[in-house]
Amino acid sequence: MKYNFVSCVVVLMLSCCFSLEVSAAVKLNKPSVRFNAFLRHCNCKSSRTALLFQRCVLEMARISQIEGNFQFRERSQWWSVTMLSVCVHFPGLTESVIAAACSRVGQSVLHLDRRNYYAGNWASFTFNGLLSWIEQYKNQQEVQITELEQVWRSLIDEGEDAVPLSALDSSISNLEVFCYASEEEEKEEDTKTPLTSFQPVNAETVSEETNGDSTEAHDTVTGDDTTASDAKTPNEEHEVSEPKEEQHTSDISEPSQSQEEKESQLSSSPADPPVEVEKKITYQKLVKEGRRFNIDLVSKLMYSRGALVDLLIKSNVSRYAEFKNIGRILTYRNGKVEQVPCSRADVFASKQLTVVEKRMLMKFLTFCLDFEQHPEEYQDYTEKPFREFLKNKKLTENLQHFILHSIAMVTQHTLTEEGLKATQHFLRCLGRYGNTPFLFPLYGLGEIPQCFCRMCAVFGGIYCLRHSVECLVVDKASNKVKAVIDTRGQRISCSHFVVEDSYIRDEQRQSTAYRQISRAVLITDRSVLPSESDQQISMVTIPPLESSAPAVRMVELCSSSMTCMPGTYLVHLTCSSSGKAQEDLAPVISQLFHVSTIPGEEPSEGAEERSKPAVLWVMYFNMRDTSALDSSSYSLPSNVHVCTGPDDSLCSDYSIKLAESVFHHILPDEEFCPPAPNPEDIIYDGDGPQDEGPGFDESTNTEADKSLAEEEGATHEKSPSTENSEPAEMDSVTQQAPLDMTPASEE
Repeated sequence: MKYNFVSCVVVLMLSCCFSLEVSAAVKLNKPSVRFNAFLRHCNCKSSRTALLFQRCVLEMARISQIEGNFQFRERSQWWSVTMLSVCVHFPGLTESVIAAACSRVGQSVLHLDRRNYYAGNWASFTFNGLLSWIEQYKNQQEVQITELEQVWRSLIDEGEDAVPLSALDSSISNLEVFCYASEEEEKEEDTKTPLTSFQPVNAETVSEETNGDSTEAHDTVTGDDTTASDAKTPNEEHEVSEPKEEQHTSDISEPSQSQEEKESQLSSSPADPPVEVEKKITYQKLVKEGRRFNIDLVSKLMYSRGALVDLLIKSNVSRYAEFKNIGRILTYRNGKVEQVPCSRADVFASKQLTVVEKRMLMKFLTFCLDFEQHPEEYQDYTEKPFREFLKNKKLTENLQHFILHSIAMVTQHTLTEEGLKATQHFLRCLGRYGNTPFLFPLYGLGEIPQCFCRMCAVFGGIYCLRHSVECLVVDKASNKVKAVIDTRGQRISCSHFVVEDSYIRDEQRQSTAYRQISRAVLITDRSVLPSESDQQISMVTIPPLESSAPAVRMVELCSSSMTCMPGTYLVHLTCSSSGKAQEDLAPVISQLFHVSTIPGEEPSEGAEERSKPAVLWVMYFNMRDTSALDSSSYSLPSNVHVCTGPDDSLCSDYSIKLAESVFHHILPDEEFCPPAPNPEDIIYDGDGPQDEGPGFDESTNTEADKSLAEEEGATHEKSPSTENSEPAEMDSVTQQAPLDMTPASEE
């Protein structure tokens, strides 16, 4: 039976809602054209229909897979997941990239996770979802997990051995939460805000919630119109934008009234406009508007010429996401926050530097761009700290601080050559997408792993949440993993197994020396450095407050980054741990923010604390950093590939390089993440190249094709937002600037 576009979507929706089994006749012998064959089977002839069909069906199929109701059929035979090329456990960023790369070159991939959300420790949560995650963490610590070894022991054959995996995730520790916002109930008149509120949601829908509630974003850098926020319906967008119209037209009684009526109304209005009273943000308000938050467990930025951005462009995964420029580089010095001049324009416009300092800084930065060509300048300092080299260059204390902490972003003990390379990389990233070298993905960093998960699913990867692997089955003769056993007692054969470090037991480790990362997440009421534009993302470097304290990196996100509700800021603090996260970061927070002793209490009039942003809510936790470990640190079979979690660096380059290394170990002769084809480039099996054009006027041979073309036209007229670019425009974006374009100014 062949399905048209509408019937396929309806059947998939019924599968999700009523647990119906859905079978899709898909050719499995050619993984690269697997989805194309399915589209052809469903009578989708044109590229426009293929794109729309792909986006709708894949989302529904993904949900159906999660619920365990989706099955595949090959030539009238039920196909179960029994033999895989790669089995991936725990979908962090590294694992998601590996899965996408393997699926892209035709490998069969199964991605399992015991959690009910994507991205693991790289995930983004709504505020309500984060509260649920905190409760899950507390329950995990209190409940003793019993391992039912008798379930999988019976599945181990002679000549095989079992390697059990850890059932308890210990990568997060010392989690503490404090609320400083008023907990009093909000009055009805105070809740009338220009933006609509949403009902609280749970953690199970976090992957959908990260898509956000508004498409407004200033200075955004977009990849393709097929973004991570495509899950929104036109109705949802209308619900958000409509109150904004009311806000801007609140002085107009009728849209059709004449100009004279408008002038008479204005003349009769009071001379003094009403004074806006600043509304107090309460805890109930945060919960009520919780869906507007997208809170990352990991705080990182993206260098515009870093490994992650290069991979997004190369693989065409950039089409699934949108990005925003980091507007300001700030630093904390002499008890106040200052803006760091890093580009040529910033240096000459800076009022913090004298004319002599500007010349000295430009001369030094010019030298750093090609310092390898002048080894005589630094060869005497290769084994000495970068700080001493800066002093030797006769730079002032002001310039030394900016270069060491905000441009190179290194420590006092970093060697000179490493500091020069860091400065050079910073400078080379300037100007590609803006005046700073950094980008940030809208809706949070958790969008990036989900983008690669989507790419993996497009090319046949299977995802299953709330499903885990109990143990590995090892062949004693070859000392390689030949299968895994899941929580339901099913044995699944696989050639390679990719797993995150937190699932490995201590008995399989040869080294248990870990570093820790201290993290704090704050919700505040205003920026640490107010400016004319309050919609800027800021990166703040905070030098050690004491000789024994670590340097702290702070990222302040505004509401246009789609990570917090309007009127608030989301602040991430990160540093290397010297103790508990609260002990490391609370002194820094008290220097930059007002922390009330009583929830909802405001500082007294005239107090210095009144000029500081107020902390409404804060969460501290430590995260394990295993980036120093390698394959020799584990006593595991050679086809088990252990990926480390997030490290304490500012960017994600380490995770991307690790993913590429693991991929080439699995498939040494394959290209890493080749570009995904554009929807208009699809060539169906047995057909010649399709004529260019939307396909509405093409002649059809059957009545079904005619009706399909009519449905296409109706869909295109009703939902233009699902396809914002013509094929030619998409080609130019992909070839010239996949993350596209230099953003508008902040004003």
